[in-house]
Amino acid sequence: MRLQSPWVPRLADIEGSTADRLVLALADDIIEGRLQAGDRLPAHRDLAWKLGVGLGSVTKAYGILERRGLTRSVKGRGTFVTILQAQGGREIDLSSNTPPPMLNDRLLARTLAVIAKKIDADQLNLYAPPTGHPEHRRILSRWLATLGVPTDASRLVLTGNARQAIALAFNLACGPQGVILTERLTYPGAIALARLNGYRMRGVDIDEEGIIPAALVRALASEQGPHKTVYLTPTLHNPSTATMGVVRRKAIVEICRSHGATIIEDGVYHFAASDLPLLAALAPDITLHVNGLSKSLGPGLRIGVLSLPSGMMKAAADRVRDMPMEPAPLSCALVEEWLTKGVIASVQQDLGHEARRRSNLAASLLGTFGLVTGEGAFHVWLPARADIAADLVAAASAAGIRVTPPKAIMVDQGDHLTGIRLCLGGPSFNELTAALQAFAELLRHSQYAGVGKGY
Repeated sequence: MRLQSPWVPRLADIEGSTADRLVLALADDIIEGRLQAGDRLPAHRDLAWKLGVGLGSVTKAYGILERRGLTRSVKGRGTFVTILQAQGGREIDLSSNTPPPMLNDRLLARTLAVIAKKIDADQLNLYAPPTGHPEHRRILSRWLATLGVPTDASRLVLTGNARQAIALAFNLACGPQGVILTERLTYPGAIALARLNGYRMRGVDIDEEGIIPAALVRALASEQGPHKTVYLTPTLHNPSTATMGVVRRKAIVEICRSHGATIIEDGVYHFAASDLPLLAALAPDITLHVNGLSKSLGPGLRIGVLSLPSGMMKAAADRVRDMPMEPAPLSCALVEEWLTKGVIASVQQDLGHEARRRSNLAASLLGTFGLVTGEGAFHVWLPARADIAADLVAAASAAGIRVTPPKAIMVDQGDHLTGIRLCLGGPSFNELTAALQAFAELLRHSQYAGVGKGY
C-alpha cells in the first residue's frame, strides 16, 4: 500500500504558467520544512485532477523540481522529497545580505556527474589567461545577456567574486588621484575597498529612486581632478532598496557623459528587475558593469564579472596579470550546466517569490515604524538617526540578533542620518519571523520614532 501524500495541493499566487505556479508552491513548502525529506508527493494524475489542471503541467513541474534536486522519482513508487533542512544556530544573522539556500546536495551531485564527462583538464593543468578562460568568458557572457547586459566575451574580465570586480573597476576608473562619487549610503564592501586602497569617496544625496540628479551635477562640478567616477547601484540599492526608473537612469547617464565621468554600475541585484534598462545598455562606452552569481544563485558560487568598454581591456589584463582573480573552473562548469538546463532561471524565479514573501513578512511586523522595502530585495531599510541606530544595533545584539552596523554603510562617518539594514535571506522563515518580532519589540521600547523615508 502506498503512503498517502501529506501535501495539500495548491498553486502559488503569482503570475505565470500553471507549471511555474506549481513549482513555486512545492519548492516553498519543501524549503521551509512543511514537507520533510522522504515525504511522498501526490501522484501526477491525482494532483492534476485535484487542481483542475493539465497532466502535462504537473509532469513538467515535477521534472523541474527533480532537476533542482528537491525531489526524487522512484519507478513504481512515486516522487519523494529529498532536501534535508538545515539546523539553525543560536544567533540569528540579519547582517549578511545573502539569498535563501536554493541549491542542495542532490542537485550538485547530479550536476558534477554530468560535467565530469566533459570538463577540460587543461583548465586545471594550465594557467588561465589574465582575464579568464575564453570558454568561461563565453559562458558568463551568455548569462549576462539574459539580464540585458550588452557585452560579449571579448570585453569581460572574470574574477573570484563581485567584490573583486568592484575593486578592479575602481582601479581602472579612478587612477591614483581620482574621486568616487556614490550614494551617501551605499554597499559596505565598496566603502571598505575605497578606504583600503586610498580612494577618496564622496557621498551624494539620494531619494526614493537613488542618487539625485541635481545633487550629482553639483558634486561633479565641484570636483576638478582628472578622473571622476560615479559608483551606483541603480536596482534595489543597498541599503535603501531604491530602484531608479527609466527617466532617472537616462538623466544620470547624460549628466555623467557631460561631465566626463566614468560610471561603475553594480548590477548584482538586477536579476530581480531585468525589465529596466541597465546603465551599461544606455551608455556602454563609459560604463563598467559589475555582476556576480552570489546574490542571484548561491553565496558559495564565487564568480564575479566585470564588463568593460572595449578600450579598457588591455589595461585590465595588465592589472590582473600579476594579481590573478579568475574564478574556479569548476564553478564555471556548474554555471554552464545550470544555464543550459534552465536551473538558473528556475532558481531566480523562486528567489523572486521568496523575496516578496519575506519582504511582506517584514512589512507586516515593522511597517508601522517607517520600514522601506523594495520589490525583489532580500533586505529592508529602517531609517534612523545615527545615535538611535547605534543603540538599536547594541540592543539587537544582546537579544541574539546580528544586524549591519550603521557606520558600515555611511560614506561620511559624521552623517547624522543613517539607518539599519535588515537582511532577510539568510535565516529560515521561522527564524526570520522570530527575529523580526523581537526587533519590533525593541523598537517599541526604544526612542525610535522614524525619520520619514530617510533619504
